[in-house]
Amino acid sequence: MVQNITLSIFSKKFCILLLALCSFFPTNAQDSLQLKLGGALRFNYNLSSWKDGQKKRGGDLGFDVFRINAKAAYKGIFLNAEYRFYSEGFGGGFLKQGWMGYNFNDQDQIHLGLTQVPFGIQRYNSSNFFLNIAYYAGLEDDYDMGVKYIHTGERFEYQLAFFKNAEELRFGNNTEISPNRYSYDIAGRNKEINQFNGKFIYKFGEHVESRLGLSAEYGKLYNLDTEALGDHSAVAAHYELTTEKWNAKAQFIIAAHQPKNALGESRDIVLMAAYGIPYEVAADFNVYTFGISRNVPVAFGPISGLQFYNDFGFMQKKASDFEDSYTNVTGVMITAGNVYTYVDYAAGYNHSWLGGNFVDDFSTGNPDGKWEARFNINIGYYF
Repeated sequence: MVQNITLSIFSKKFCILLLALCSFFPTNAQDSLQLKLGGALRFNYNLSSWKDGQKKRGGDLGFDVFRINAKAAYKGIFLNAEYRFYSEGFGGGFLKQGWMGYNFNDQDQIHLGLTQVPFGIQRYNSSNFFLNIAYYAGLEDDYDMGVKYIHTGERFEYQLAFFKNAEELRFGNNTEISPNRYSYDIAGRNKEINQFNGKFIYKFGEHVESRLGLSAEYGKLYNLDTEALGDHSAVAAHYELTTEKWNAKAQFIIAAHQPKNALGESRDIVLMAAYGIPYEVAADFNVYTFGISRNVPVAFGPISGLQFYNDFGFMQKKASDFEDSYTNVTGVMITAGNVYTYVDYAAGYNHSWLGGNFVDDFSTGNPDGKWEARFNINIGYYF
């Protein structure tokens, strides 16, 4: 009850502050504060193969998220922030991203704050509502606290970054991270600290645009019990192809975590958390992903476009007694003005969000598990 009251008070103050900024500052005068507000309201319907009660009800429709986006600029320094409000069961309210930046010129800029980790195909390595399997291991659309340098040239792009830690909400001497976050981070008795990232992209082609890239990250894991430093690392090779109507994404990741846990605790498993709840993930794994999509322009009432897609992901776990994880999502995104609707058939094997045992599907897994599926419709108005 106290958490709900606190969130409500914060939400009101946040909205009042944004409205006050809009009314006080001009938005088109040179060297004045420029402020742009946006957001989204989304609802979600799902029908899951492993939920007998839900199948008898014919699925469930409910609230997904309400979010506020703010972009501002003043004398060359700009800001980008997004705050999301989920239900209490999915973590409640939290900052998805929030960073300040500066443009040195047309090709070079710097970001400081809770900013996207430069790793793999971005912004997403997928086209569907559920993202791909790497997201659930903290390697797609991840955001951490640090500083990032970005160079965007005609043929080459690169990003270099240092992240002090993941989002920190508690600031205690010996406190675990809060699971109330958007992107998956190491949780439990370990914390991500002092992480370095580098990403390089070579662009070529005209009618068929290609982006060939390499990404790498290395950071430390601080254990709250032993006060010792372990480490984690990941490397990725990725390729993206885009034509007028088609897009294809392919990526390969090698990831390893070596925590210095207390005696008796497994080092083959790490704990990760997001959306209000933690689960286990194999410490060492490879991830293979491939996605393809096609845009189809239409003119049917308010509907102006359809994007058909299929995204496949495979997590190969290094521990010999762990069962691998798979996912495949087939669907279509429907564009109608400011309304975007994802219609997905998402199937998973040893996938925590797609059936089975939520706690250990991405770690030990279940050799007797079976493919489960969710039919999902997400409808959002973006403004």
